[in-house]
Amino acid sequence: MAENDHPASDVIDAYRRRRDRTMPLLLGGIAVVLLAVGLFLVVLWLTGDNPPALPAFFASRTPTASTTPTPTETLTPSITPTVAPTETPTPAGPTTYIVEVGDNLTSIAEKFGIEVLLIMSANNLVSADQIFVGQTLIIPPVGSELPTETAIPLTLVPGTRIDYVVKPGDNLQSIAAKFNSTAEAIAALNNMKVTDVLFVGRILIVPVGIATPTITPTPNPNSPTPTPLP
Repeated sequence: MAENDHPASDVIDAYRRRRDRTMPLLLGGIAVVLLAVGLFLVVLWLTGDNPPALPAFFASRTPTASTTPTPTETLTPSITPTVAPTETPTPAGPTTYIVEVGDNLTSIAEKFGIEVLLIMSANNLVSADQIFVGQTLIIPPVGSELPTETAIPLTLVPGTRIDYVVKPGDNLQSIAAKFNSTAEAIAALNNMKVTDVLFVGRILIVPVGIATPTITPTPNPNSPTPTPLP
């Protein structure tokens, strides 16, 4: 019985000795495996597109943004003064004048600084003598001008129509004679009668060169003068 106890104890001691020798090797192998896995994960983290965030104790400290000083006074831009528009004087309108004793168109025109023809045109006067005491005349403002008539070229095609401003002493016959026209043609173009009175300043449409000019014979100074019979 005592002899069998020695082999059993030897077996147990041998097992313990093997276990003591194997345990450090096993722990060392596990450590190597864990180290290899750790290195693999580190390499994967460094080479990946979206590396995982580092733990808080590994993260670098974020610098604190410096405070930008706020200006205490806001500068108001200076206002450029607006230049007031220059007022354009409004031309004065026509006035009225009551003819007094001793007045004539010349004296009235000189009093208002305008031309006689302007007063005649504004009041439809035929002649400068056509005023009377107590008559109310329209006086055009200073600077007024009579209507301008069309400039007459040197060569006109027969039938050409021009504008003519009636002047003192004009009538249809005298205007027609001036432009080789006829009083009837001028009256028809202006919707009037041949006998109508022409007021100074009126604009007439005149057809030019539609009538044959009448040639008045001029006496020859070299021709002998006939001797009267006794």
